[in-house]
Amino acid sequence: MSPPAELGGSQISSLLEALPGIASVLRSPVADALVKAIRAAAGVGEFAFDDAEELVRYAVRRGLIGPEEGDRVLGDVEGPLKAKPVRVVKPKALVKKKAPKKKSRR
Repeated sequence: MSPPAELGGSQISSLLEALPGIASVLRSPVADALVKAIRAAAGVGEFAFDDAEELVRYAVRRGLIGPEEGDRVLGDVEGPLKAKPVRVVKPKALVKKKAPKKKSRR
């Protein structure tokens, strides 16, 4: 049995164009966590403990922070993030404004 082939950048681009929807399947959990963190920082989204864990694991794997610091960070944010009620936040650009009521003539 031959080893699996590695895909180059142009091959991946071609694959993504040819198969609609595959990009969301191949998207990195780290990328999702980063996007959620950015939206939460801007006040237009939510950030959960699972997202924090994903980012800390990534940082530890890459040697950006040590495992002890990662554990401390997760310990600091676990309570506040898990205690937050889950709510869906719509970006302000997507929230439709109500049309003003028409005055009736009598």
